[in-house]
Amino acid sequence: MAAFWLLFCCVAVLSVALAFTSKLTSRVEAFVVRKLRRGKSAAVSAEAKKSLRGPKPFPVIGSLHKLDNPGGPFKAFTTMAKQYGDIYEIQLGVCKCVVVSSYSLAKEVLIAKGSHFGGRPDFLRFHQLFGGDRNNSLALCDWSDLQRKRRSIARSFCSPRGGSSQLSELSRVAVDEMRRFHELLNADAAIREGQSPVKPLILTAIGNMFTQYMCSTRFGYEDDQFNKVVRTFDEIFWDINQGYAVDFLPWLKILYTGHLNRMNEWADYIRSFILKEIIEPRRATLDLETGVPRDFTDALLFYLESDQPELSWQHILFELEDFLGGHSAIGNLVMMVLSNVVSHPGVQRRIQQECDDVLRDKLLPRGVEHITLDERQDLPYTEATIWETLRVSSSPIVPHVSTCDTDIAGYSVAKDTVVFVNNYDLNLGESYWGADAKQFRPERFVKQVAGVSRVVRPEHFVPFSTGKRTCIGQRLVQGFAFVMVTSLLSKFDVSTPPGVDVAQFIKPSCVAVPPDCFHLTFTPRDTSRK
Repeated sequence: MAAFWLLFCCVAVLSVALAFTSKLTSRVEAFVVRKLRRGKSAAVSAEAKKSLRGPKPFPVIGSLHKLDNPGGPFKAFTTMAKQYGDIYEIQLGVCKCVVVSSYSLAKEVLIAKGSHFGGRPDFLRFHQLFGGDRNNSLALCDWSDLQRKRRSIARSFCSPRGGSSQLSELSRVAVDEMRRFHELLNADAAIREGQSPVKPLILTAIGNMFTQYMCSTRFGYEDDQFNKVVRTFDEIFWDINQGYAVDFLPWLKILYTGHLNRMNEWADYIRSFILKEIIEPRRATLDLETGVPRDFTDALLFYLESDQPELSWQHILFELEDFLGGHSAIGNLVMMVLSNVVSHPGVQRRIQQECDDVLRDKLLPRGVEHITLDERQDLPYTEATIWETLRVSSSPIVPHVSTCDTDIAGYSVAKDTVVFVNNYDLNLGESYWGADAKQFRPERFVKQVAGVSRVVRPEHFVPFSTGKRTCIGQRLVQGFAFVMVTSLLSKFDVSTPPGVDVAQFIKPSCVAVPPDCFHLTFTPRDTSRK
């Protein structure tokens, strides 16, 4: 439009000159006419583009105040979508943002135009956790050839296919660790009776599943250093799932100096431990002649020793750290599952019945053997409970950022715009799930397929996102969480100590629970054959 008015002024000046001199040639006149027509065409095209609506921002803070909602910021996004539509713009501090709240728009952002929206927000906290550069992270980096290479190295180990040796090893490691876990739980009456927290024990067990599977290394439950690493990862996971004003108002950094320094200390401690206790011992024994990696750590180190590695030593260290930190997400998910089963005793009984049936069919005494991933398809209700936990918790999809000038559904989106894929309505909206959308009902995922009960997830349910930036470790999440949940509920009745309300520790649109949260009681079940 500005170009049009500039051209219009130029034409006006020329017209005045013509009136005074009458000496313009026909060629000049023709040139002016052509430019004028082009300007008009551009103006019409610009006017034809749809304009996004959205709340009117305040100076400085934009519309950050709009996110103050009892149901969390993504519930606030959903509320605003009723006023402004399934796609709207919103200014959050210094960030120009677009919110999309329907599955068709989510697919356009994440799949059809995934290459246009491969960036991540430039939040200070993201940089702080990864050596001053968030691009060292797999989840928080902008999409690039480097990111593609890192994912390709990790894929076979961190996204194991059905029937692969990696999936068999994942199952073996998980079951072996649960045997050790039960030995400790059976010996610790304080945890069983709810006097001491169970979350640290659960996190340590899953942390060992990760180090054993990815690094062929295991740490004892009494290892203070490892326990501190596990606790630190949990602090980070909780923090990264919270929203802070400094994310959108970076000039507030001076007020967050203490918190940002603490995050830097967390990251330094974890990095130092992984380098000293895992990478250095493995590198000293690396067998380069065979060329066959024993695990994910070997695969990374083999690549580092190759002729022309695209990844640096720092990239290798951060990638291993990134994946090992995944244990905290699973530990928090297990705690969320347990919070739901203690709040819904009928759900717990159905899971236990499935476990009993499978263990009986294996012709082994319950309490001796654990359910493995081989039996997963025979426990559809149990697996559905994990999916239902992910659904009702409605953990947000990490925001994307446009890497070029583009559009969504015909609406212009400028480069560097933060795009929120609002999956709150996709997870909890009645239009997708029916009138009981807010209720916890795992059976909604269980369908009859060829006369057999199977877990069926609708297309719009994308708890691990979708497209090129889908969570590469989602099969680890599903596998380790399944083994732990079945192992616990097949052997114990889980409940809460008197006066404990798990709901007060659960935040809307968040799959993390506080590092110090609710206690649980574990009553051994009768394992005699019925």
